[in-house]
Amino acid sequence: MRLIDTHCHLDNDQFSIDRIDVLDNCHRGGITRIVIPATVISGWLQLLMLCETQKGLYPALGLHPMFIASHKDNDIKLLERWIRDHRQQVVAVGEIGLDYYDKQLDRKRQQTLFEAQLRIAQEFDLPVILHVRKAHDRVLKTLKRIPVKGGIVHAFSGSEQQAQRYIEMGFKLGFGGTVTYENSSRIHKLAVNLPLEAIVLETDAPDMVVSSHHGERNSPEYLLEILEALSALREESKKDIAKQTTQNAIDVLALK
Repeated sequence: MRLIDTHCHLDNDQFSIDRIDVLDNCHRGGITRIVIPATVISGWLQLLMLCETQKGLYPALGLHPMFIASHKDNDIKLLERWIRDHRQQVVAVGEIGLDYYDKQLDRKRQQTLFEAQLRIAQEFDLPVILHVRKAHDRVLKTLKRIPVKGGIVHAFSGSEQQAQRYIEMGFKLGFGGTVTYENSSRIHKLAVNLPLEAIVLETDAPDMVVSSHHGERNSPEYLLEILEALSALREESKKDIAKQTTQNAIDVLALK
């Protein structure tokens, strides 16, 4: 089996001590490719250098809505410049989107930033990696107005109806550590009812850890446990799920 972690912040300082060991363990487990979305401009250079020096790592560049207070007005122009300069390396614009869960985040500024980044994705014909919390309807309305070539809805937790609308727009839906928890009945239902052709696997490491490591740092190594949980829920073989979700990630992000 070959697996792709479509959302992992391996550039995070929490991996500074053992990043190479983590990657070695991933490769031994069949996790051969990892997509690393950016969050803030200060991390872009390190992210790109990491992906250049380690095989199987793919960068996405973007401005995360949860860090809206740290983004500067000029960051959009810089994002456009960085993507233009690294177009052959960058696989998506991300992590971008809207976060209405945290009520302290400026929604108007989030929307402005989101729209600007969607237009950059249009300009460079890139997919996007979406962060969406309590804002799926608003994101879907925005995507209808500013369409892009699809992408991935990270840690999808919306309704089946919203999922279908994303799918019709060319998006895949990310499932991660939440599916490993017994009480995640809503996510379990989504994982079972959505077509396998619309699903990709992710860890969001070092966050959203699987149940067996609750309270610890998450790791892309644990993607295998997410596969195991999805296989049990859907009553489909791990091999079939691995094959299809890997192909889904390759297709939506044009991975080589």
